[in-house]
Amino acid sequence: MKRRAETAPAPVLGTKRPRDDSSSDEESQLSRQDSSQNDSLSDQEDHRPGFSMPSISSFDDQDTDPSNASANFSMYNSVSQKLMAKMGFREGEGLGKFGQGRKEIVEASTQRGRRGLGLTLQGFQGELNVDWRDEPEPSAVEKVDWFPECTTENPDADELRDWMKLGVRKLKIEDETEFCTEDLLHTLLRCKSVFDNLEGEEMRRARTRSNPYETIRGGIFLNRAAMKMSNIDHCFDQMFTNPKDSQGKPLTKDREGELLYFGDVCAGPGGFSEYILWKRRWHAKGFGMTLKGPCDFKLEDFYSAPSELFEPYYGEGGVDGDGDITRPENITAFRNFVLESTERRGLHFLMADGGFSVEGQENIQEILSKQLLLCQFLTAISTLRTGGHFVCKTFDLFTPFSVGLVYLLYHCFDRICLFKPVTSRPANSERYIVCRGLKPGSDAVREYMFRINLKLNQLRNTDTDVTEVVPLSIIKEDTDFYQFMVNSNESLCVVQIKALAKIHAYVVDQTLSEPKQADIRKECLKLWGVSGETPFQCKLTPLNSTTLEKLRHILDHRCIVGGGEQIFLLALGKSQIYTWDGKMPVRWRKLENFKLELPRDTLLSVEIVQELKGEGKAQRRINAVHVMDALILNGTDVRDQHFNQRIQMAEKFVKAVAKPSRPDMNPIRVKEVYRLEEMEKIFVRLEMKVTKSSGGVPRLSYTGRDDRHFLPTGLYIIKTVNEPWTMAYSKNSKMKFFYNKTTKDSTYAMPPNSAAPFHVCHSERLFWAWVDGVIVHDSQTRMDPEKLSKDDVLSFVHQNYQP
Repeated sequence: MKRRAETAPAPVLGTKRPRDDSSSDEESQLSRQDSSQNDSLSDQEDHRPGFSMPSISSFDDQDTDPSNASANFSMYNSVSQKLMAKMGFREGEGLGKFGQGRKEIVEASTQRGRRGLGLTLQGFQGELNVDWRDEPEPSAVEKVDWFPECTTENPDADELRDWMKLGVRKLKIEDETEFCTEDLLHTLLRCKSVFDNLEGEEMRRARTRSNPYETIRGGIFLNRAAMKMSNIDHCFDQMFTNPKDSQGKPLTKDREGELLYFGDVCAGPGGFSEYILWKRRWHAKGFGMTLKGPCDFKLEDFYSAPSELFEPYYGEGGVDGDGDITRPENITAFRNFVLESTERRGLHFLMADGGFSVEGQENIQEILSKQLLLCQFLTAISTLRTGGHFVCKTFDLFTPFSVGLVYLLYHCFDRICLFKPVTSRPANSERYIVCRGLKPGSDAVREYMFRINLKLNQLRNTDTDVTEVVPLSIIKEDTDFYQFMVNSNESLCVVQIKALAKIHAYVVDQTLSEPKQADIRKECLKLWGVSGETPFQCKLTPLNSTTLEKLRHILDHRCIVGGGEQIFLLALGKSQIYTWDGKMPVRWRKLENFKLELPRDTLLSVEIVQELKGEGKAQRRINAVHVMDALILNGTDVRDQHFNQRIQMAEKFVKAVAKPSRPDMNPIRVKEVYRLEEMEKIFVRLEMKVTKSSGGVPRLSYTGRDDRHFLPTGLYIIKTVNEPWTMAYSKNSKMKFFYNKTTKDSTYAMPPNSAAPFHVCHSERLFWAWVDGVIVHDSQTRMDPEKLSKDDVLSFVHQNYQP
């Protein structure tokens, strides 16, 4: 771990000068002003009280002997001690006119976050006596440990009838030591409890710094849940995106028209499903049920996947239901809906990610979530086909009720596993139960779970509860299962204890940091096959004194004058035109109040620009589409063509769709493109013109080819040559040529792989904003030295290109 050296500040003596009756009003006012500034000490100043400094000679007149000062104040030199005595300080007495101030010095600050100065939190001043530094090195490689295979037959209805046990409702976990040692359980609870009085933000900051996997986050997806599913899917050999039967054969065959059917319950906003649909696209069909309200599915926010392939269903009442999975009628309705939608065969797999806030009751999260866990397990057995898989989030598994539920799944599936992925924070109780291959003949267990849920609903708001679903004696008699369950609990307990102790240490010492977060993130994303970037890089890189160096290869770039916000325009035929602003999440909106017709299957990068004609009161305005680049033209994909070719094809396309006989329609034009080395041609087209509502003040305008002008916002600079190629000028031959920076090859003919495709041009573009303080016209006078002006950019171009 990296530890940055930091010099602790000297102790601060909080002082307030006692008012001397003989002092003047002016002196009293000065004293009050000084004392109010004591807390605002700069890094360069000594940490000392703020007061008016008496002359050095005045120390000789004091009766106080500094040698009498206590050892508590021995860190102050004699001058400081005399100063304190002069101000009325006496050891053992409080400061202030009536001695009402504190009697002890303020110790060197151990303040953390927003705590008050001097506040100490119980449990945070000492050690937890847990050695967290021997934790294993972070790695993207994870081990999967399956429970032993269950060799006994599924219990039948007669046997299950007597398994349910009722008892007194309990809300404590401290005595649940059947599946974990008492020492480990109590240590875990103690480590959790030390954070009870800690401010949430302070805890989150320490947690973020201490977890080597923290910066993985959601990546290209809606949230962290999607990345967890990616993590789990990889560790279990794509068991969910490419499920296989017990013989290793795929359960679906894309070429035979068979869809991959999956379910997602208790899963708003839908991160798990986003991952599956990102991976399988239209080869998959999803069904979901979750509680309606603020935690509902947010399909419109899917970043990377087609949410149209997912169908929410909220139980009884369908789309008008409430999605409460604890209601038996909702589970039955969802089961019937799934079976009807899958030709009565059921789902290939089901995912469940249920949870709710247990703030202040974290230690009994397992108890509070018991019915939710049961209902997720019940929904899986109710909707899966034979051979189907299941993954579900769980928390602590210390109680006989929770372990009994796991034991039922142990019987119903070929294999089960308790797994904590690296994307699950090590300090929390979260883990996932992964079940492979639903066995035939699980109906009796399903009906038994259904009866348990009915009983839990009946006992709600009473002092009685279901305490066991499998007799403890039966679980213990199955020694393979019992021992594996205990080992799993204890190993996860140790991981959690060390993670909590590590966070504790990071709260106490804010100089601690986890140095491998960036590296481990790259390693994990590469291993899981997930890009670390958003699916479409839309953020403009501003042109400034730093990024100007990106233009060193002058001949690689083209320029376009901007007049509005760059957006994407999608045409589905005639006036069915939609726009997207290029920001996440992807939301296409109908182009309103615009008369334009375009052929279907067209995708363009454009600006909506207000064009002007004439000046003053007679000036006419009209909104026009300015095409900046083309991706797809009436079904023809041109993204991989050279930028110049794309522009030429766009001009041909625009000519074909133009309707000069329809003055009521908004015009569409292709932007004029300039070579970077010919940038001076742009400035010739700039004029100062008076526009409507400008108050008679001329504004910078750019005049286009047909005498229409618009107010420019800046200059787009687009890289058109693909790495590792670049263009240069040969002074000997007086010709431009291509040069490969990797192989050192050069050629006058354009290499086929040297043309930058659309995504390169778009992601590597720079934008020179012509804002206030940027001089691009001779009549402009106000210059901001922090911004690039015309002379700066032209000078750079001339320095780097001299034909």
